Amino acid sequence: MQPRKKRILLIAGGAVLGGIAGWMYWRFVGCSTGRCAITSSPVNSTIYFAAIGALVFSMAKSAPEHK
Repeated sequence: MQPRKKRILLIAGGAVLGGIAGWMYWRFVGCSTGRCAITSSPVNSTIYFAAIGALVFSMAKSAPEHK
């Protein structure tokens, strides 16, 4: 697989995992008052955590290929 395609898939995977984590955070922890900017809505927390997941996974470096 091409390095660019691997990188895009890695970042997209991080966004998906982050989105799942954001929804779970909203569902199980959340904000009981509704005044929290990020965790008061499942959409907000999912988008925020997806962005964080993409950023974290974008920092990953691939291992050098041995020939």
